[in-house]
Amino acid sequence: MSEDNFTVVVEFILLGFSDLPNMQGFLFGVFLVIYLCILIGNGLLIVITKIDPSLQTPMYFFLGNFSFLEICYTSVTFPRMLADLWTHKGTISFLACAVQTCFLYILGAAECLLLAVMAYDRYVAICKPLLYPLIMNHKVCVQLVVVSWVIGVPVMIDETYRIFNLNFCGSKKLNHVFCDAPPLIELACEDTYEIEIYVHVAALIFVITPFLLILISYITIITNILRLPSISGRSKAFSTCSSHLMVVGLFYGSGSIVYLRPKSRQSAGSVKVFALFYTTVTPMFNPLIYSLRNKDVIAALRKLLPK
Repeated sequence: MSEDNFTVVVEFILLGFSDLPNMQGFLFGVFLVIYLCILIGNGLLIVITKIDPSLQTPMYFFLGNFSFLEICYTSVTFPRMLADLWTHKGTISFLACAVQTCFLYILGAAECLLLAVMAYDRYVAICKPLLYPLIMNHKVCVQLVVVSWVIGVPVMIDETYRIFNLNFCGSKKLNHVFCDAPPLIELACEDTYEIEIYVHVAALIFVITPFLLILISYITIITNILRLPSISGRSKAFSTCSSHLMVVGLFYGSGSIVYLRPKSRQSAGSVKVFALFYTTVTPMFNPLIYSLRNKDVIAALRKLLPK
């Protein structure tokens, strides 16, 4: 690459929804309401899992941590997106873009791993009920949460460094609503084969592997539930893991729509819409799923929120 074609990039321009200038105010209102719903819904789950005595179990300990993770995950992208919609500016510095990408990947990896931990918790509770208090003691639960949060940090920092160490030239416009690897790699003016392989390997480790562990856990759980002699016993066992199973389905289902669709069917507009769908659907519906399908959570909410 000649020096004439090389440009030191100090900032990027997130195009976002600039192609819809007359909808900026409406979109700001919609996304603000969604963000507030995520904060309030997940915030309530965190509070009740901390203060209600009946929810002091490993399952609700993990749920409280997952809700906090959901708030952090959406807070990486939503405030910036809301500010861009309000000011009609999409400029983001090189460093801010790198930080946003890094935190997005760290929290995304932690979310996948924590979902796998929650599946393991349900596996022990249903398949090894007598050993459950011994295996899932508080110390083990804290260790599992800490590992879920921390284990992906060095890999995601390295991945972010590799992405932003690429040579960018020509346009600095990212046709996206937040900084992400695919639009950034498109702006690179060098061979990106190695970094693309790195991104896929990281996804294999932190996305696919937890999904396979969740799948194995639930195959074992369902097999054990079907062996129970009474219908009421089966129904009760299914009810204890149905909420988590629905959240897993939403998380991986929306992720598959975003990242596994053929490129030939992807337009710039649809990529942005599905990326937003992916980053909002699980955080928004997580509180609803656990509050509508869980009698303990409903009872705790009734104590916390007077009629």
